[in-house]
This record gives sequence, structure tokens and C-alpha cells, in this order.
Amino acid sequence: MEYNVKRLKELFQEESTITDVAKKYAKEEGVDYTDSIRRRVSKKLTESTLEKIDDDLENDTETNTNQYNDEIKLSALKEDGTIMSVKEYCEHYKIPFEQVKTYKLVTHTGKGAYYNIASHALKGEGLDEFYKKLLKELSELPNLPTTIFREQIIPTQTGHLLVVDPADIHIGKLADSFETGEDYNSQIAVQRAKEGVRGLLEKAKGFNIDKILFVGGNDILHIDTPKRTTTSGTFQDTDGMWYRNFLMAKHLYIDLLQELLNVADVHFVFNPSNHDYVHGFFLANIIETYFKDVANITFDCSIAHRKYFRYSNNLIGTTHGDGGKIADLPLTMANESPDWSSCKHKYVYTHHVHHKVSKDYQVVAVESLRTPSPPDSWHHRNQYSNIKAVEAFLHHPEFGQIARLTHIF
Repeated sequence: MEYNVKRLKELFQEESTITDVAKKYAKEEGVDYTDSIRRRVSKKLTESTLEKIDDDLENDTETNTNQYNDEIKLSALKEDGTIMSVKEYCEHYKIPFEQVKTYKLVTHTGKGAYYNIASHALKGEGLDEFYKKLLKELSELPNLPTTIFREQIIPTQTGHLLVVDPADIHIGKLADSFETGEDYNSQIAVQRAKEGVRGLLEKAKGFNIDKILFVGGNDILHIDTPKRTTTSGTFQDTDGMWYRNFLMAKHLYIDLLQELLNVADVHFVFNPSNHDYVHGFFLANIIETYFKDVANITFDCSIAHRKYFRYSNNLIGTTHGDGGKIADLPLTMANESPDWSSCKHKYVYTHHVHHKVSKDYQVVAVESLRTPSPPDSWHHRNQYSNIKAVEAFLHHPEFGQIARLTHIF
């Protein structure tokens, strides 16, 4: 099959992925889409993007239009009246030449010339602003204490592990009460996470807490791309820009962990998730860097989909729950955790489904957690609803899970 590069470029401007381009081109040519076609389309587009740029006018267009706007068009004319090459144009106006995907020289009779330039995705002003702000904030971090001193637990009273698990916060998710009956946005998401964790700490005051397991990740962010999609490309109703929501999530985790550190030492585990597989990983590692000098907190921020934590005679597994079979988690725990045989009480906490499911599989209790976020438009239309809550669990060192704590909204 012959490949019309010009048509492929046009489709690439319309479609979001190479796969979409290949499927649409195959349909136009009247052939079945195959992975071989996708690879050929990708190669053709790559070769055409990297072609040498020179001063010939093969890409020139001349027009007599009167719609030329001097306020937004940057002239491509040199002082001597000749036309800049696109590379000279980029250097002159400080446009990153390596980001140029396609370009077109437009000349206007008697009015000059300018270039229409399309850049590669993810290289816009928003991304630059995001990284500049992130780096600035990291450079201005105050020196954190290396040790936090608290009142000692009374020796005659047994300590407990508090598992704090604000699940599926979905910062950036949008629900409109006009349609769904309840509002939800980035501000509400952060507010509920803070209120929920504080409510759980209040409910746990009757117990001596000597360790906190904080479970992070699990769709803390609602989207993973500037195109307002999840990692796999599913479009979402969203509130706010992706980079602002990322920074909101960063501040939320810092605030929550600092509050928890006033109660007990903390171990932070990160669960990768389907809505924010990439940004969630970056967020967790930034949080680990923030607390790098604090001796009272430890981190497990690897990209592994399942994490395990031992507390005396308790073995606790956590995972998002979007991959594999729930019923297989006990056997997977036995295969992956070296502490399997030395712990009597075994638990796996899962997320993702937004509602409570709890079942014992032989000697392993598997339990899914609730979310503080309500249904959005799609879920409401398909009649999904849920009890909105943030949950925690208390574990006795010898007797296992002895209490569930729930903050309901």
C-alpha cells in the first residue's frame, strides 16, 4: 500500500495518537487495519518530521488575504527584506527548534511573511510553568527536622498500628450537582481528604498508636495527560489544569504526613493506579524527596503494583486492584512476601471499585475501601452510586485487625 505523507500529516493534526491516524488512514484506503500499518504510518510521520529544513520555498503559500493580524503574527522578514529560514525564525523569536513538528511559511503580498508552526505535544507554556513552579518550590523548602520527639507510650499499654488509607481521592474530578445531585471538584477533594484523616485521628484517640501505615497513590489524581485523559486515554470530566491539580496533591500529602508525624512514626507506601499511573509515581517520589531528612518516616515508592508491610504478627498487603483477580491476591502474597510464613494475621487492602467489599479467603482477609468522591456524569448515568467515606484500620501487634474507623461524608 502506498502512503500519502501529506494526508498522514493532516490526520495527525486531527487525531490524538498514531494508532488513531493509522486506523483512519486504513479506512480511507479501504483496507483492514493491522499493526504493520500502524508501524509504517509511525515511520513515515517520523521521517517527514525530521526532514532537513532549508531556504527553498516548497512549503510556501502566497495569499492576498486581508485577515493578517500584526498583533499575533511574528514577521519572518529580515532587515534586508529576505525571508528567514524556519530555523532562523525560531532562533530569532526564541522558539525551541527541537519542538517543531510541522511548519508552513505564509506570505502576504505587500504585507510580509510569517511561519505557522505546530509543536510537539506536552511542550507548551503550561508544562514550562509547571516545572518552573515545582523546581522553585523544591529549592525553597525549609530545613525539616531529622527527628520528631513525642510523649512516650505508657509501657503498660500496648501500641497499635493505624492504617490510614484515603483512597481514590481523584483530585481534578468534576461532578455537577445539577446533573448528579452532588458537586465535586479539586477543592472539595482536598478538603474531604483532610477532614477525613483528621476525623479518623480523632476516632483513634482511645488507642496508643506507635506506628502509622499511610497508603498513597490509588488515583490521587483524576487524569494523567494534558488532554484530560487517564493513563490509557479515557476522557474524563475535569476541574482545573493538570499541573495545578498535581501541585494541590503535593501540598495535600505534605500536610497530611506532617499531621500524622505528630502522632507516630509513618511508613508511606505508594500504589500505582489506572487514572494516574505516571503522575502518581512522580508525586510519590517528590514526597519522598521532601521528607528525605526526616528520620521518623520511611517510604516504599517503587512502581511495583503490590506492596507489603509487616507489623509484628501482621502482614498487610496493599494494591490498587485494577489488575489481576481479587481472589488470587492471597496466593500472590504468599509468593511475593518473605514474611508470609512468619505472620499469623494477613490482610490485603484494595481500592479502585469505590465501594466496600470484604471477604476472607482462607486465612487472608481482602477488603476494598470506600472513596470520598461521588459519581461523575458517566457513573451517575449508568446508575453507579457509593457511600462516600475515608477509612482507617487499627491493628494489634498480636491479635491483628481489631477495629475499622470510618469518616463518612
